[in-house]
Amino acid sequence: MIKKLLLVAFVLFGSSLMMAQTTISGTVNDASLGGPLPGANIKVSRKAVGTTTDFDGKFTLTVTDTPPFTLEISSLGYGTKTVEITKNNQVVTVDLTENATSLDEVVVSASRTPERVMESPVTIERFDSRAIKNSSSPSFYDALENLKGVDINSSGLTFKSVNTRGFASFANERFVQLVDGMDNSSPALNFALGNLLGMSELDVKSVEILPGAASALYGANAFNGIMLMRSKSPFDDQGISAVVKTGITSQQAAGDNGFVDTSVRMAYVFDDYFAAKATLSYLEGEEWHATDYRNTTGVGGTYAPGTRDTRLDYDGVNVYGDEAVIDLKTVVDGLVSNGSLPTSALGVVPNVRVSRDGYNEVDLMSNEAKSLKFGAALHYRPLGNDRVEIIWNSKFGRGNTIYQGQNRYNIANFFMEQHKLEVRGKNFFVRGYYTGEDAGDSYDTRFLGLNLNNQWVRNPVTNQIVAPQDANNTWFARYVLGYFNAATQGGLTDSQAHVAARNFANVGRLVPGTPEFQAAFDKVTNDPDLLTGSKFRDNTNLYHVDANLNLRDYIDWAEVQFGGSYRRFKLNSFGTIYTDGTGPIRYSEYGLYTQLQKKMMEDRLKFTGSVRYDKAQNFDGNFSPRVSLAYAAGETKNHNFRASFQTGFRNPTTQDQYIGLATGAGVLIGTAEDNLDRYTSLPQSVSTAGQGLSGLGATTTFTGRDAFTRAFSATSLATYGAAVAQAIAGGTNPQQAALANAGLLQKSDFDLVKPEKVTSFEVGYRSAIPTGDTKIGIDFSAYYNDYQDFIAIKNIAVPLYGGFNADGTPNALAVAAVGNGDYTGVGFRTNSKADVSSYGVGLGINTKIFKGYNLGFNYTWSRFSFDQASDPDFEPSFNTPEHKIKLQFGHSNLFENFGFNINARWQNSFLWQSSFLEGTVDARTVLDAQVNYRIPSLKSVIKVGGANLTGEEYLSAPGVGAIGSQYFISWTINN
Repeated sequence: MIKKLLLVAFVLFGSSLMMAQTTISGTVNDASLGGPLPGANIKVSRKAVGTTTDFDGKFTLTVTDTPPFTLEISSLGYGTKTVEITKNNQVVTVDLTENATSLDEVVVSASRTPERVMESPVTIERFDSRAIKNSSSPSFYDALENLKGVDINSSGLTFKSVNTRGFASFANERFVQLVDGMDNSSPALNFALGNLLGMSELDVKSVEILPGAASALYGANAFNGIMLMRSKSPFDDQGISAVVKTGITSQQAAGDNGFVDTSVRMAYVFDDYFAAKATLSYLEGEEWHATDYRNTTGVGGTYAPGTRDTRLDYDGVNVYGDEAVIDLKTVVDGLVSNGSLPTSALGVVPNVRVSRDGYNEVDLMSNEAKSLKFGAALHYRPLGNDRVEIIWNSKFGRGNTIYQGQNRYNIANFFMEQHKLEVRGKNFFVRGYYTGEDAGDSYDTRFLGLNLNNQWVRNPVTNQIVAPQDANNTWFARYVLGYFNAATQGGLTDSQAHVAARNFANVGRLVPGTPEFQAAFDKVTNDPDLLTGSKFRDNTNLYHVDANLNLRDYIDWAEVQFGGSYRRFKLNSFGTIYTDGTGPIRYSEYGLYTQLQKKMMEDRLKFTGSVRYDKAQNFDGNFSPRVSLAYAAGETKNHNFRASFQTGFRNPTTQDQYIGLATGAGVLIGTAEDNLDRYTSLPQSVSTAGQGLSGLGATTTFTGRDAFTRAFSATSLATYGAAVAQAIAGGTNPQQAALANAGLLQKSDFDLVKPEKVTSFEVGYRSAIPTGDTKIGIDFSAYYNDYQDFIAIKNIAVPLYGGFNADGTPNALAVAAVGNGDYTGVGFRTNSKADVSSYGVGLGINTKIFKGYNLGFNYTWSRFSFDQASDPDFEPSFNTPEHKIKLQFGHSNLFENFGFNINARWQNSFLWQSSFLEGTVDARTVLDAQVNYRIPSLKSVIKVGGANLTGEEYLSAPGVGAIGSQYFISWTINN
């Protein structure tokens, strides 16, 4: 028996030795520069077997195939060549020609089929792994800002929001980010947290950005643009590569702080059937400190006169807890009525507004930027070639960042995971994926400041710490007592009396850096009840399935595609974001689309027509058509003219429908029908006068339905307040002034939220014009967008008592509520009646000069318009500069193994509108640069660079940390 087994083993071993093996060796050169081309891909046609050239452009490949067979030689940015292998030990030399311009690059996102940028029916921007190597930015994600028409708004060092064509915010719900086909958005927040759960720099194959509406192919939320990031396949890019990047961030507020950003990628092909890869990335650094201490008019307001030292009712931009404010008259009346102060106090204590002292953001934020990402993928080809491939992909991300929405949020130990199963072939794909998240230790800094202030206030008589719910009233009572005592002692000015009052009220105040402060900090940040805490909880899940089929192998007269998608949310924020305090909210939507593409007139004219139907659970279905024509003129078809018409729409997000979020100065309420009845506010304080008029206690609540049916418009409230103040200044009795101007108060009028729509027109021209040994690439586009039912936040004011008469006028009790300050600001997600449009142009020019120097220029002009009179409370939040100019200059091989690149960006000032703060963002010029040196013997590249080298700090938006300079050195191995 043993002899038989040995015989079988010998036969099998011998057979393997006798199996045909073919060895090919050779060199791949750059046809333009004449030198070796490292990193070029060499593979057997239609198989996974292959290798890459070393730093000297050389390769050796041994395969089991018997000649003849075909080799494919390719490299990013170069044309592909094929070589016929006819014998063993064949030596080949191949010269790859660099694409003359970026217009020769191949993209797939514009039409869901491969085509050159030159032939794309719509505007598209592309960024690939070769561009990453030449980038002067600290990360590939930062480098996207150098693309034409692309804006990046930075809420922090690690949270960056990509946007195109205006209407930007950090919560950019109109722009979609897909990574290998998976939506990279947080399921609860409805937008992507930058690259927190994105891609490792080593694994990026390409990034394609479609500015403008893309709903016809990509669904409801691809309303203002879409970015598709594709990773490298382990079948095509094998081996182990790594990058270590370190340096400093330099900011006046934070000083100089070190950072490290490192990644490793491992990919291995086991045989023609099976390959796998894994990536691991880690980043750690210091966030840009937010230290804007200018005074504001409140949450969502504007900058106001005065400073912390000159205003009694100071509300600093990056200060939290000082939102607690009151008219001292209300406090004095209460203290006199309960006998704590004599009646004479009514004439001593002035009727002024006073706010509590808050805490600076730098004392409430960890300011620790951190990101840990791991990804793994298994690729299986059941036929042993690329005809069919099955992919399992899992990604995990955990990190810290800062998000600015209605408030500033410290995102700490935020965790997000995605798992995808995909079957794809030459002409189809079917995939399904799951996204889950956990908010970790994240918290709201405004509620942290407010509730920290409620932890230490002492009773003026017993000197004991009062209950948190009594802290504000007690602090203001202490303030009034302190002022009265100081003012009646004599010898003190009014200002000095106020200082004495504040000092008395602040006895026992928690001091940052002390153990007592830290204990209170930990207590509040671990408490999800916003009455006493600030913790942000979330375990929302997303389930998504989509598919596509291209019939090009079955229909020869045109290229026809079909596809569809289904998505289901399970909202589970435990009542901290959504009105899901009693259990998860489930919500679903689906879509179907088709596209026809036809070439005519000797392939000079290309027609593309698409249409998509989408249906969401709470809304009627919508059709999104797109029609485009592209014509290639010129003898070599190097002049491409295009025109397109398309419509897009955006379903209201889950936040638009189901949010129920307290902000510290009001609330945000979604306007899905069932959400109005599910929402109940936190207890709202009622003034002493209001209690006497309405019969209410010290606090009351209201529902979403109350806010929807009995509220004042914010504009009319402001108009009324100004008129009353003017009348009082003219000598009118306050009560009479209030009644006389009551007619100015108008009932808010708006509908439940519904989908918004855009109609988009675009024309463009692309050309590759020969100039001697090179070409000049020109890419021009112009667009006009017309929006209907634009989704926005409608600001209203809900009186805590009173209501409206049958004719829509407020009753006396509601007017009194306004006079007593007994109302709450509410932001409703609804549709604007304003006529909104946007339009702009983009121009990109790139070429090579002086035998190899890359020179690029692009300009973007963006404008919008709307009829403010049609909706006075509407804020469009265009948040985009009118003019942007970007320049690039560099050489990848200036001399042997040495390259450099320089990027410069300029933009003019513009108005930023948001629910956090409104203000002007100043014009800025930013300069980035890098030099790199290749070390072939170590398969390495050393890069030294810096971002914002001028050192002129700038704000991406009001309220964020000023962006300083970042200097880095990186060592990349085998990439």
